[in-house]
Formats: sequence, C-alpha cells, structure tokens
Amino acid sequence: MRVFVIGYGQAGGRVADTFIDYAKRTGQNFVVRTLAINTAKSDLMGLKNIPMEDRLLVGESLTKGHGIGADNELGARVATDEVYTIQSAIDKRGTHQVDAFLIIAGLGGGTGSGGAPVLARRLKKLYEEPVYGLGILPSKDEGSLYSLNAARSLMTFVNEVDNLFLFDNDAWKKGGESVKEAFLDINEEIVRRFGILFGAGEANEVGQLVVDAAEVINTLKGGGISAIGYASEEIESKGFMKKFFGKKGTVEGLDTVTRITSLVRRAVAGRLTIPCDVTTAERALIIAAGPPDELSRKGIEKSKMRIEEMIRGKEVRGGDFPLVRGQHVSTIVLFSGVSGVPRIKELQEIGTEAQEKIKEVSSEKEREYKELMKSNDTIKPLF
Repeated sequence: MRVFVIGYGQAGGRVADTFIDYAKRTGQNFVVRTLAINTAKSDLMGLKNIPMEDRLLVGESLTKGHGIGADNELGARVATDEVYTIQSAIDKRGTHQVDAFLIIAGLGGGTGSGGAPVLARRLKKLYEEPVYGLGILPSKDEGSLYSLNAARSLMTFVNEVDNLFLFDNDAWKKGGESVKEAFLDINEEIVRRFGILFGAGEANEVGQLVVDAAEVINTLKGGGISAIGYASEEIESKGFMKKFFGKKGTVEGLDTVTRITSLVRRAVAGRLTIPCDVTTAERALIIAAGPPDELSRKGIEKSKMRIEEMIRGKEVRGGDFPLVRGQHVSTIVLFSGVSGVPRIKELQEIGTEAQEKIKEVSSEKEREYKELMKSNDTIKPLF
C-alpha cells in the first residue's frame, strides 16, 4: 500500500521520521511521499531522515518559528490560516501514486492536536483516496492540560478521517525510562506494526495469500477507531540435524501452521497499540510476515476462523507478507471499528475535570479583579 505520510507537530514529525528510517533499513517502499509540518523551526531541524525540502514551517507570522506550546486552539487557527500553503506543498509532491494519506500527530500538544483534524478535513474534500489518522495519546504524567487537549482533539480527529489509529503512550512507557528513551522505543514499536500493515501490499515476492491495498482499505472502511496487535518470533538457523530432528515443543520443532496460529494468538492477547475490548471490533485483518517457506496459508485461514468467532462483526481478512531475507516470522492483527476503549473514557473524564478547574480559576481571577477595582474606588487620592 503506497502511503503519503504527513507528520504534523513534534510527535508526528518524529514518528514520520522513524518511518523513513525503517523503510531504509528494511528496503520497503510503501512510503512514497513524506511531509513534516510544524510551527517550531527547531523541531523541524531536529529530524534526521526526512529531506529538508519536505519540512514545512507554518504559522511563522504568529509564532516567529518558536512553536505554540500546548495551545491547540491556536494550532487549529494556524492550520486554518495555512491550509492552502499546506495543500500546495502536498500537490507539489504529487499524489498520483498514492493509495492513502496518513496524518500522524501527538494529541496532547498544540500544533498537531489542533492542526491535524483541520488538514484531514481539507484532504478528504480534495482527494478520493482515504485519509487515515494516527493519534498519539499522552501519558498520564504529562499533565491534565495534555489530557484535555487529547480529549478535544480526539473527538474532532475521529470524525474527520476515514479511520483513526490510536497509540497510547501511557500503556507503552516503561518505568525508569527517560522521556527521550521512551519516545525512541515507542516510535520504533509504532513503525514496526505499520510497516507490516502498509508494506504487505508492496512485497516484491509472491506469497501464498498476498494482502493488497484493497484488503487494508476495505478493513478500515466505515470509520471509527482501530487498534493493532503484534507478535514476532526469531527464526533460528537450522542445521541438517535441527531441520529433521528439532526438539518437540521448541520453535524448531513447530510446523508452520502451528507457528502462525500461535503468533496470532499472542498478537491478540499481547499489548495493543491502544488497550481495548477487541470483541467489539467491526472488522479485522491478519497479516503474517516472514520468509515464504515459514508462512502458512492454512495457518492464516485457521486464525481467521478464530477471529471471526471473537469479534462482533464477521468481516475478517487475512494474508501474508513474504520477506525472503527476513530473520523473523511476525504477525499483526488489525481490529477496526473498536468501541470498548477505557483510555478514551478516562481522557474525557480528566479533560472535563481540567476544564472545570480552568473555569474555576478564571472565575476566581475575575472576582479578585472586581474586588480590586472596587477597593480602588474607595481609596481617596493623596493630592
């Protein structure tokens, strides 16, 4: 699947930058165009892989290139003012080879959370290709303002895109990690999953049941929120004796059918990009990636039957992603249209509390000001 990746804001730009690095390392070509958009010049300069000509500074008249902090209302205003500039930048890079757009943004800050929904609305109006969003939710320790921004942006973003992928930083941040280390690990986890999802249809090798762009698009149709599960197993080198006399119960002794079904079970039961009740999903897609002789059509079909019994909807697709030089067998399971997402409810509650506190502070400030003005009226002039 050929994707135009747009990183909006600091977090979005970093993830888009990691996409480019991942594509280079793996030799994949699913990212056909890239654009990083930001109100802070320093954030754009800090990217390592996106070419300089594909970095766009917006809102310079308002921010002087210093960013807007966590003001997502200002972020939306900047995007609205600059939407034609952004549209022109996208058009110049060409969209004729694109199967879909992916707008990536951190939903807790200001630039991305405010601007990404505005851009999504514009792209959907102009292009026939689907527009997907990847929203990065803030961790709890980033503060209530970030949660308020995320709650606001989430409700807007999900309505402006054809489907919204969510990644919850709070569920992935490890204890004791620095913020920089956490983001590096998290970004790698994100692109590993999406590399399989979008890369499958662009494989150079012929598989048993290859997934194409239409399979992904049909799974994501109908909108809503999506989550991705992932599992991977390293392939150990098989000498002559291991090949024929692998120990029972070890990876070497497992047949390909059992390996695929086992990995799919682990992908479903493990950490999802956003913790949710997968049984509420409307549609699902299974992809197995790895060397062709390690993949199994029967394993995928058996896994599809299991997922069909599990989810609310009955629309389950599956296929493989052959990687001749791969050293792992990996599976992803995409759950589309999920509704049981506790983190969203939590963000909304935190956001509501934060909004009430802001109102209280504003009311208190207004009361203090009135009292000050009243006291000034009663003070007699010295002269």
